[in-house]
Amino acid sequence: MSNRLEPGQKAPDFTLTAADGSTVSLKDLTNGTKAIVYFYPKAMTPGCTKQACDFRDSLESLAAHGYKVVGISPDPVEKLAKFVERDELTFPLLSDEDHAVAEAYGAWGVKKNYGREYEGLIRSTIVIDENGTIELAQYNVRATGHVAKLHRDLNLV
Repeated sequence: MSNRLEPGQKAPDFTLTAADGSTVSLKDLTNGTKAIVYFYPKAMTPGCTKQACDFRDSLESLAAHGYKVVGISPDPVEKLAKFVERDELTFPLLSDEDHAVAEAYGAWGVKKNYGREYEGLIRSTIVIDENGTIELAQYNVRATGHVAKLHRDLNLV
């Protein structure tokens, strides 16, 4: 069972390797800005591509409201690098191969697919303020339309 995060809690710290080989930590993301950390199951699959491209296409408006975006998946760095290149993604994608960060954020747990239960990544979005406090935590989000919904939920019009 995953322990889901709630608004007002301190966001768990992390440092992960990005698609370009650099390291990104929570402190880097929330240094004077807010962060949208989204967890997605698998790079280069249709749903995850749609979601990543939606974030890419919304980066300017999110940045105008003080948000940085980072995507986290259990994919290896090499696969993330291909994803970034193929879809011209302009925000960091981080590799969480042992899914420790996903677990800390409540984004790893039991999933059901066609009646089968298994452990896996739960598509989730966590919004963190400048002080590292959770502002919004959404689990089992849909890939399509999620970024537009996030704009509404954060009152970014």
